[in-house]
Amino acid sequence: MDPSPSQVVDSVRYEPDENPPRSLAMALALQFSALVLGAIVLTVAIVFRAAGMDEGYVAWGAFAALLISGAVTIVQALRVGPFGAGYILCMGTSGAFIAVSVAALQQGGAGLLASLVIGSSVFQFILARRLSLLRRILTPTVGGTVIMLISVTVMPLLFDFLYDLPAGSPLIAGQIAALVTLVVTFVVVLLAKGPVRLFGPIAGIIAGCIASWFLGILRFEALLGASWIGAPVASWPGLSLDFGSTFWVLLPGFTLVTLVGAIETIGDAVGIQRVSWRKPRATDYRAVQGAVTADGLGNLLSGLFSTVPNTTYSSSVSITEVTGIASRRVGVWIGAIFCVLAFLPKFTQVLLAIPQPVIGAYAIALISLLFMLGTRIVVQDGMDYRKATIVGFSFWFGVGCQYGQLPLDGLPSVLQELLSNGMTAGGMAALGLTAFGELAGRKRARMRAPLAMEALPRIQRFLEDFGRRGKLSEETAHRVALAAEETLLLLVSNTEGDGAEDGAPDPAPRRLLLTARRDGSSTELEFLAAGGEGNIEDHMAVIGAQMAPDPVSDEFSLRILGHLTASVQHHKYADTDVVTVRVADSVGTVSA
Repeated sequence: MDPSPSQVVDSVRYEPDENPPRSLAMALALQFSALVLGAIVLTVAIVFRAAGMDEGYVAWGAFAALLISGAVTIVQALRVGPFGAGYILCMGTSGAFIAVSVAALQQGGAGLLASLVIGSSVFQFILARRLSLLRRILTPTVGGTVIMLISVTVMPLLFDFLYDLPAGSPLIAGQIAALVTLVVTFVVVLLAKGPVRLFGPIAGIIAGCIASWFLGILRFEALLGASWIGAPVASWPGLSLDFGSTFWVLLPGFTLVTLVGAIETIGDAVGIQRVSWRKPRATDYRAVQGAVTADGLGNLLSGLFSTVPNTTYSSSVSITEVTGIASRRVGVWIGAIFCVLAFLPKFTQVLLAIPQPVIGAYAIALISLLFMLGTRIVVQDGMDYRKATIVGFSFWFGVGCQYGQLPLDGLPSVLQELLSNGMTAGGMAALGLTAFGELAGRKRARMRAPLAMEALPRIQRFLEDFGRRGKLSEETAHRVALAAEETLLLLVSNTEGDGAEDGAPDPAPRRLLLTARRDGSSTELEFLAAGGEGNIEDHMAVIGAQMAPDPVSDEFSLRILGHLTASVQHHKYADTDVVTVRVADSVGTVSA
């Protein structure tokens, strides 16, 4: 549930533009880092060891992942050009990439992994740029389904970790260490309260390592041989871009996981805005685009360094909400800590010395929570018969493909390899069904016009025709027309003053795309226009509090719009404003 205005006012101690004392910022950054450092390094260990890579490459991957995560966390906080959200969004390696990264390393080594990660970053840059055009296809329903399927593809790899022990060690030792890890993790997660609950995975790993020491499966040789300061540059495998047939077979899977990571980043960027300000604000999708673009930068660097891709961590939102400190200074300190620790091999080897059964148990707990995160994303988006069909079919189609229960023998070999991965198969099914539902569903009436008040007569005629075809009551049709007029007036007002300077030629006229459709017992109008400075949602929240002593025309339009509509959503992208206005039917309306 989103925080109410009063909760936001009470809980936020430092907004993004405010700077807490340096000591407080450093202390919070250290606390934040302690929660996520293990995940960054251990995900690398899980991927590289599952693929059978040597320990030198594992050490390099951990170093590169820490360094890149730190640098991009700083970029997220500072918002450098188009890169970054301007909020505390911690970057780190993602469990979503485990399955596809292992497949790339097993089938083509470090060169193939680098090629695929760089290719996925290009897709992410394009996605961030065109986010407004893909808003109806890249839905939480698709993202949640793919996240659920990640556990289906990854769990078999993690179960193998429970049997990976030093030579001569009894099997029971690994089982006990894994059990201790799981028990302590879930005791803390289920019984602790407040921020203590976030330390459940760390407590589980510590308990598992203590048990491993008593059982004789904890080894310190690599730790003792590691230097205090330095970088494992000699272990870098080099950059060998491979665009062979295996690349094209695995690319769809990487693209889908990148899409999932982007959807998660979008959710994190929306969530961090909700908990970072004392007074509620409408979501600024320019910051969301910046977060996704920074994600792409992190993946590009990960590819160049031949390590696991990264993404934003959702715990950024939780910790910011719990502490009430959203200052960008904290985000910069977090990134700086990551970068410094990357050059301390002793620290990295402490994490890499954790026995495989403990890592496997930790990852099983993590992926189990990831599965539930997927279900929560799906449910929070609202569940109806259409969405239930998409989720149910796509999930079980992916499971069937993953475990060979669906016949694929008659398909071309490329398709067989593509669909043999359950996450790829299920994700493609979810995307296809979502796109089909959007294309084959109730059609949207649409019109184009200049973004100017002179277009109002054309818009009114368009809506009159829509109302007749939709059999709207006279009262509802009148309110729809009034709502459209006030929205147009506000959009024109928001874009005034952005024209050419004196003496310069007039810029090309801004365009407006208006779509209208029936949605249950309401009418939905969507205005797509060139970007402006104001946000209608924010203005409506302000004027809703109290009437200004000398109200301006915009304020009257906002009040009228609030009276006429059931909801108004204004999403601002880098170059586009998307305003969605919903007008509920009046009594006696005949639904279309």
